[in-house]
Amino acid sequence: MGKFVVRETATGIKFDLKATNGQVIATSEVYTTKAACMNGIESVKNNCVGEVEDQTVDPVVAVKHPKFEMYEDKAGEFRFRLKARNGEVIATSEGYKTKASCENGIESVKKNAPDAEIVEE
Repeated sequence: MGKFVVRETATGIKFDLKATNGQVIATSEVYTTKAACMNGIESVKNNCVGEVEDQTVDPVVAVKHPKFEMYEDKAGEFRFRLKARNGEVIATSEGYKTKASCENGIESVKKNAPDAEIVEE
């Protein structure tokens, strides 16, 4: 089972969603309060059921929020961001070398986030 790891940074508090193997699958923004960070975790748990909007193909088929947006970054790597019902970005991924790996990352969020425990470091 995955887990949300909450930790303080130099500028606030953030979380990482980690898979069972300890790999980071998604990261949050930096929040100013612990309460806001916890709300972000709940938002990921509630919104990770969204469909995938593949922005690497033409034409892009728009998908309603909540959704995962999969895109290619300037370095040519594939990434995703999870957007809540209100359109806010609530979690982002690392860069993946292949589109298939990015798709696996999205599936991992869908599988791990709903029941993930919350651990503070």
